[in-house]
Amino acid sequence: MSTIVKIGIAGLGTVGVGVLKIIETHRDLLEARSGARLVVTAVSGRDRAKDRGVSIDGLTWYDDARALADDPEVDIVLELIGGSEGIARDLCMKSLRAGKPVVTANKALLAIHGSELATLAEDNNTSLAYEAAVAGGIPIVKALREGLTGNAISRVYGILNGTCNYILTEMEETGGEFDAILQDAQELGYAETDPSFDIDGVDAAHKLAILTSLAFGTPVDFDSVYVEGIRNVTAADITAATELGYRIKLLGVARRTDKGIEQRVHPCMVLRDTTIANVSNVFNAVVVEGDFVDDTIYVGRGAGEGPTASAVVADIVDIALGRHTPTFGVPMARMSDIPKVSVDDHIGCYYVCLTVYDRSGVIADVAAVFRDENISIESLLQRGRSRQEAVSVILVTHQVQEAALVRALEKIEKFTHSVAKPRMIRIVSL
Repeated sequence: MSTIVKIGIAGLGTVGVGVLKIIETHRDLLEARSGARLVVTAVSGRDRAKDRGVSIDGLTWYDDARALADDPEVDIVLELIGGSEGIARDLCMKSLRAGKPVVTANKALLAIHGSELATLAEDNNTSLAYEAAVAGGIPIVKALREGLTGNAISRVYGILNGTCNYILTEMEETGGEFDAILQDAQELGYAETDPSFDIDGVDAAHKLAILTSLAFGTPVDFDSVYVEGIRNVTAADITAATELGYRIKLLGVARRTDKGIEQRVHPCMVLRDTTIANVSNVFNAVVVEGDFVDDTIYVGRGAGEGPTASAVVADIVDIALGRHTPTFGVPMARMSDIPKVSVDDHIGCYYVCLTVYDRSGVIADVAAVFRDENISIESLLQRGRSRQEAVSVILVTHQVQEAALVRALEKIEKFTHSVAKPRMIRIVSL
């Protein structure tokens, strides 16, 4: 005879409704796989009367989601509210203190308070599960925490935000500028009314902070993630990338170096024949480099009702089966205190676009600055030829320390013949 596992859902938005649908649709399948009858007993949302396309009749309703932690008819609490503070954090902390397992899709909460919550889970001998918090339906948390546990990870990177990937894909395919494509994405529902978290890289940085902890066994450290979004990527950059044999992607990259761990989110130029360069539109992709397994690649939908709810339900089944793994793969007491490396110390090749007046001696002045900072130029291309008018000069550097390139561009920006702030995009070798 199957046991009954009673579930309380805080947040009846897209993901919460998706969970209700999956449990209703696959009730018998889930029972066969988990050995338990999964039953939603209580919910909390903003508007009890709202038509969500699923019935909540017969379920206990709470106006304050925190009450789910006290309900004896709730065995597992799903936190699907979102946000790093407020009710979401309170509910998770209260539930874990009560010894109740928590399943969350809240990457912001985990990026900011993950270590605190993981400690609470351990202290109260319960689980904090969050497969849905990173890359939607891609089972990357389970892969890092369990499937690749026999490997030392050297690098984990990927496309972690579907909105940005859609915008960059459309910019390449249509030749449109960023603002116009963003507006289209908002009209199609791929971007929020306020898209800042997505296009400024914050959403991807939250996810990368979690992946870094899983990959390297270090406490979650969102403050050490370098974050740069895609607002400044232009159609001209996209065209130049194509001509140079690259595509531009917003990547999150965590890499172990001799000095420590890099954590950075920013636009990258990647060779067009790599797998990650060919992941388009709203899809996500994550690549993990392990010493025994080499590269493993995970591609799928990173958001949406179905994929995210699917990941939530997978965590519920794990809990019902009694599977218990340390939140970030390593007990908190055994986490490694590996230093985080500043992006200034990053060494790589760069694409640089300068907008300068077409005057004699300009290139010589630029070359002198690069010489003084010990920067070697691999290639140079001038776009246009209009005496005394502004033209674009595109440079590709050999490997250089980022701090040196930043100093050089700051000097060039001050030239009297500079028209606009120089743009640079990191070229990533994958």
